[in-house]
Amino acid sequence: MLFIKTTRTTIAPHVYAVDVAAKPPGKTFDVFLAVDGDQQPDEFLAAIESLGFTKAKAAPYTHNEGKKVMDLHYRKAGTDIFQGWKDCERDSNLKDLEQVFAGIGIQLTPRVMSLAEAF
Repeated sequence: MLFIKTTRTTIAPHVYAVDVAAKPPGKTFDVFLAVDGDQQPDEFLAAIESLGFTKAKAAPYTHNEGKKVMDLHYRKAGTDIFQGWKDCERDSNLKDLEQVFAGIGIQLTPRVMSLAEAF
């Protein structure tokens, strides 16, 4: 779950927070989003899904400001061991995600989680 400080501002239309992160060693990235629960950015979410990412989790909650938020988690299986991404898949998938995010004005900054976050 992404913890958002406020629902008064968004980073893109109907998007409160984004995290593109991988568990160590950092080869297979997942997409985590906090979006408006009442007005989801359907075209943006469809663009992510068109890249082969599938919704792994969708959990609604009400922010302390009273606004409904949808916590979303997307993942994409790769062809490496345990459905991880090979290096070429990582490069291609991150490039494709970068284009989708740029389309709504979000600069993609993928990161590798710390061990404490990941496990």
